[in-house]
Amino acid sequence: MSSRFTHFDETGGVQMVDVGAKQQTERKAVFRSTVRLNRNTFTKLQQDLMPKGDVLTTAKIAGIMAAKETSRLIPMCHPVFLSYVDVRFHLNSEIPGIIVEAEARTISSTGVEMEALVAVQTACMTIYDMCKAVQKDIVIDSCRLIYKSGGRSGTFEAE
Repeated sequence: MSSRFTHFDETGGVQMVDVGAKQQTERKAVFRSTVRLNRNTFTKLQQDLMPKGDVLTTAKIAGIMAAKETSRLIPMCHPVFLSYVDVRFHLNSEIPGIIVEAEARTISSTGVEMEALVAVQTACMTIYDMCKAVQKDIVIDSCRLIYKSGGRSGTFEAE
């Protein structure tokens, strides 16, 4: 197996990357995704009339909780001390839908991209769960890293 694949050992078996010698730096990652709703569902959400309750508060808590469990879900992901996690929502009537953004921060020898990704997707799935009684064809899309900083690769900012 080629040594360029960091999650394989010399025999081709999977391995967790040893980050022990890497410098600890401030690291931050932000992911964004969109939940597309129909006009009726969007209006009910805006007016806090969803039958399952407070959709966005529930989704925020779910996203934060999920970020803290990332290393239990992704096999080669390191457990990371999270100094900050937030999930933010922007209701957009033009879509109609919700732009969901999750941010994770740490001071560590490994990044927090996976934690922010798990947070944003879990928040989106929670929105789906809380809204599915009203609408079945909800679409979750456009999930992407929009910002990361810290570590050897430096800063990335999506256009």
